Amino acid sequence: MEEDSSSRKSLGGGGGGGGYVASEESGEGLPYAPENWPEEGDIWGWRTGRRVTGNGYFQDRYLYLPNRLCETVGSRKKRLCFASKLSLQRYLTTNFPNAHFPSFFSSFQWKIPSIHTPSSHGIAVPIAAVPLQQIAQQHSHSDIDLVKCKAGNIMCHSLLPEEVEKYSPAMPCHMCCTEPHFCRDCSCILCCKTISSAYGGYDYIKCQVKHGDGICAHVAHMECALRSRMAGTVGRDIGLNAEYHCQRCDGRTDLISHVNKLLQTCTATDLDEEIRKKILNLGACLLRGSQKPTVKELQNHIEMEISKLKCVTWNQDRLTAHSTGLSDNDNDAMEVQVNGGPSGSRNGSEEYLPQSLKLEAEIDEVLHALRKSQEFEYEVAEGRLQAHKTFLWNLYQQLDSEKSKLASQNSSHSDALSHVVREREQQIRRELMKLGVMKKVAIGFGRTSKDILKEYFGLEIAD
Repeated sequence: MEEDSSSRKSLGGGGGGGGYVASEESGEGLPYAPENWPEEGDIWGWRTGRRVTGNGYFQDRYLYLPNRLCETVGSRKKRLCFASKLSLQRYLTTNFPNAHFPSFFSSFQWKIPSIHTPSSHGIAVPIAAVPLQQIAQQHSHSDIDLVKCKAGNIMCHSLLPEEVEKYSPAMPCHMCCTEPHFCRDCSCILCCKTISSAYGGYDYIKCQVKHGDGICAHVAHMECALRSRMAGTVGRDIGLNAEYHCQRCDGRTDLISHVNKLLQTCTATDLDEEIRKKILNLGACLLRGSQKPTVKELQNHIEMEISKLKCVTWNQDRLTAHSTGLSDNDNDAMEVQVNGGPSGSRNGSEEYLPQSLKLEAEIDEVLHALRKSQEFEYEVAEGRLQAHKTFLWNLYQQLDSEKSKLASQNSSHSDALSHVVREREQQIRRELMKLGVMKKVAIGFGRTSKDILKEYFGLEIAD
């Protein structure tokens, strides 16, 4: 791992561009690692992997901390290894919050030119990839700790240079990103589970709202956001209109471009019918309820695609029925049962489709009414609970004021003030007990005692 300065110069050649480097080569200092940062005499180490990009640079390159910054474990030092710019930037943000990233990265050459292995035909052949876990195992004897995805995801975007380059630097985050197993790039901020990039990454969204010199960059499952009412068209105080609201930065992202991407994924790739249906249904849920003209147009497009899928599915079922030996008359009998009456013609598919859409519209209407009723219940509960919280907060402030007066008064008035303080404390205990009863509404109005709903929420539920 360690080399003397002459070895470094032979590979790097000073602060300018370096020469070509072989795979799994290592060294210290310029041009491929910082020198004299953060203090004079601090020399960073570097190492190449095996994968090479099409333009002749190593796709995998690793940077090692200077010995002075390494943690001592027992009698030996644990040397951190960074597999990406992103992991390195996170380390610097935590340990050197005043560091200027552009100056730091411009002080050395991040891209390392590789020596290609020529094939028998004289054409350069890319070197095979080595998994990051294997690299860590190969260097376990050197006490090297490879900094990788905190969530343990080997497909994390923070480990893919081509993905990191797409986005601006991420904003500093000392909340969720400090959690031991939470990764900003691949952990859903709502459920903390790993996202998937399958089928174009249709099921998650990355917040790209600008914050200072960078972007938020936190990700979330779209289904989690819908369930949490952080996506789609949502009323009340949040007021979303076909938008996504990031829980971390409170930034908002218009979902029209995201849904357009979903449509492109459905049409540009050969997807399984169930996957295509799932993607289209997700897009419909994200747009449902919005009155924007552009959204309405996009909704109609999605509904048309869903109808086509249903029509294709129905025709496939008919073909299957014929292949199993059903006659035309038997199939007509099936249409009678589905449509609720005799078909009177051989155009069963033309009659079935409107019936299917009618049923879907009826179900959508029921679900819409249910959502409205739940929104009303939520608004009632929110209003009463917020009011009770404010009342309790005022009581606590009065108690603090009364205790302060008690501490500053002489003995002649202390008895009266002590009585006032005791009464206030008893009042707070009573209100806290009320709040405990009100919190039972969390299980839903339908399962909450009618007496509680009447006394604390002003609702009378008929038997």
